Amino acid sequence: MKRLIIISLLALLQFPLSICGKTITIRMERYGMSAADSTQNAAVAFQQAMSRIRKLANGNDRIIVSMPKGRYHFYPQGAAEREYYVSNHDQPNPKHVGICMEGMKNVTLDGNGSDFIFHGQMMPLSLVKSSQCVLKNFSIDFDNPHIAQAKVVSNDTVSGTIIYEMAPWVEYKVEDGTLYTFGDGWKYQPNMCIAFEPGTRHIVFNTSDTPVKSSGITELPGRQIEAEGWKNPKLIPGTVMVLRTWNRPAPGMFLSDDLNTRLENVKMHYAEGMGLLAQMCENITLNHFCVCLRGEKDPRYFSTQADATHFSGCKGLILSENGLYENMMDDAINVHGTYLKLVEKIDDHTVKARYMHNQSYGFRWGEVGDSVQFIASRTMEIVGNPNTIKSIHAADKPINKGVKEFWITFSRPLESIVAPETSIGIENLTWTPKVVFRNNIVRNNRARGALFSTPRHIVAENNFFDHTSGTAILLCGDCNGWYETGACHDITIRGNHFKNGLTNMFQFTNAIISIYPEIPDLKNQKKYFHSGIVIENNVFETFDNPLLYAKSVDGLIFRNNILKINHEYPAFHWNKQRFLLERVINSKIEEPTEK
Repeated sequence: MKRLIIISLLALLQFPLSICGKTITIRMERYGMSAADSTQNAAVAFQQAMSRIRKLANGNDRIIVSMPKGRYHFYPQGAAEREYYVSNHDQPNPKHVGICMEGMKNVTLDGNGSDFIFHGQMMPLSLVKSSQCVLKNFSIDFDNPHIAQAKVVSNDTVSGTIIYEMAPWVEYKVEDGTLYTFGDGWKYQPNMCIAFEPGTRHIVFNTSDTPVKSSGITELPGRQIEAEGWKNPKLIPGTVMVLRTWNRPAPGMFLSDDLNTRLENVKMHYAEGMGLLAQMCENITLNHFCVCLRGEKDPRYFSTQADATHFSGCKGLILSENGLYENMMDDAINVHGTYLKLVEKIDDHTVKARYMHNQSYGFRWGEVGDSVQFIASRTMEIVGNPNTIKSIHAADKPINKGVKEFWITFSRPLESIVAPETSIGIENLTWTPKVVFRNNIVRNNRARGALFSTPRHIVAENNFFDHTSGTAILLCGDCNGWYETGACHDITIRGNHFKNGLTNMFQFTNAIISIYPEIPDLKNQKKYFHSGIVIENNVFETFDNPLLYAKSVDGLIFRNNILKINHEYPAFHWNKQRFLLERVINSKIEEPTEK
């Protein structure tokens, strides 16, 4: 408790009020922003306003950008164009940015309860190379989402013929027997669907990612589609199908190279990527940040195309509390760094290292003075000694923007084992954050709940994980596929309520809490990856057996937890054990109290 109080006090101190200077309020009415809901392009007015604000926001003055409450529309035409490389996203450039905030200091954007509606393919908001900024009191949505929605009318599983009705807001057409959804500047052929129960909005039991056959179809009257090749008996009439692709061109909010950022009472209703993506930022507070539907009467069954929140290569404290994360197509929170792969050793001080995943490259990875360590990717063991970056610069570009490879020189000589033939990943230890994730609701989403991969102190407490579909909490680490660092060494998971997780199978979903680093050669591993894990005072409400899976852990405590068995779904998971441990030492596992 004492440690958490200290962390909370530090969070307050990280966002000091300016003791010098004055408060300047910029009212957006001056730039043609009226409270009336009109179709005028607000992106143009924001371009003009941000140009002026950037000149003012360089000193100690506090700048408040105040919006009259209203509904504002943003279009790609006239919006800012930026070349941004965004972690864990596709990398189309340039991007059209509706609200582009760069080089800001002590700036608050207050929407006063406004709705920001975006059109076409856009990055709604960016905050880049800024400090002491606050974003609050607004929502982000798209007029015509790139995810489509339909309702099953009939399903003949003998013939494999299904008829479904497209939702009234979806723009679609059938060309040569193929279904396309489309909008301003985009046209997609859906290839996957997530099925939802019409009343509860839970993902349909044991369906996971359901392939969509969108060719060889017939258009019927009343916005109905007849398709063949479907033989899924779980898609009963009335089931709501969310039709999608795997595209993720941009998050709803992009934070990069920022210091001391606060988001308060912000709602993300849709983004064609993650809700919030933060990279190379220090100290971020989310309070009542939500990725959510528009209430119980919202006809949509989906929010974002990918994660609700995602933090890549950040440091300081990430504090996320009082949030609602629902119906997104991936995880509620993911915190990690990025391994570079050592591809060439020039001498005993210098290497060439490469970003490996095609959705994570192009942005700053580290700087002079950063502490690093080296990982053997097959066993995920630390090799050699920690080192320090003496110099780092792009190897394949004239500047770091768009970079895939770096020349890195270290302060001390490298051991012989740190070589390409050993298959080495390089982890930046300086850019690793503390995390507090508390008092949040995560529900009805695809894949998983919370993912943590950072060696610093983590607290996940008093959250409600309600039908997360897959694993509720995952401790991961992967230097072979996603190349997402790293090991957890100090994590407390307490006071959470887990209700009916694991209704579907996704990657890494071996139990409600899954400690699952990706280790190709586990049998030859000598050391351990994760450590210092305490799971206590939680309630597990479940229909199935697996509560905890752990692999390669030194120090694991499971105590004072409560188990409530229900029969809302049939037990189906391949893992029939309550506790399944692989290469775990110094563990203390107590059976939960059954109620």
